[in-house]
Amino acid sequence: MHESGENYLETIYLLQKEGKAVHSVDVAKALGFSKPSVSRAMGLLKNAEYIEIAKNGEISLTKSGLKKAKDLSQKHEAITRFLMMTADVSQETAEKDACKMEHFIQDETFKGILNFMKQVDEYEA
Repeated sequence: MHESGENYLETIYLLQKEGKAVHSVDVAKALGFSKPSVSRAMGLLKNAEYIEIAKNGEISLTKSGLKKAKDLSQKHEAITRFLMMTADVSQETAEKDACKMEHFIQDETFKGILNFMKQVDEYEA
């Protein structure tokens, strides 16, 4: 899956976590994209069986879509925290960089980051 598709999934997930019914217009607004671009992306995600679209236009994540979105969200949060801890950057900067890094980081590297943060947390406790 491409970075843009992953961004759409993560955005749908985060909007759903707010307890909202999610529609294409919500995703477009959240990402700052045009409605036609989002509609095309939703079609691709639906064909890949990551989302379902109800007759009223409500978007929901499938089981595989939810897993992928949760994994991306976890990576995003962990990388943000890691960058703030190790690079001493603002949350805003860390968020922006994490948004890019989460799509390309290898599993081995991500596990190393998680292990490092676990060790720091245990040391500080």
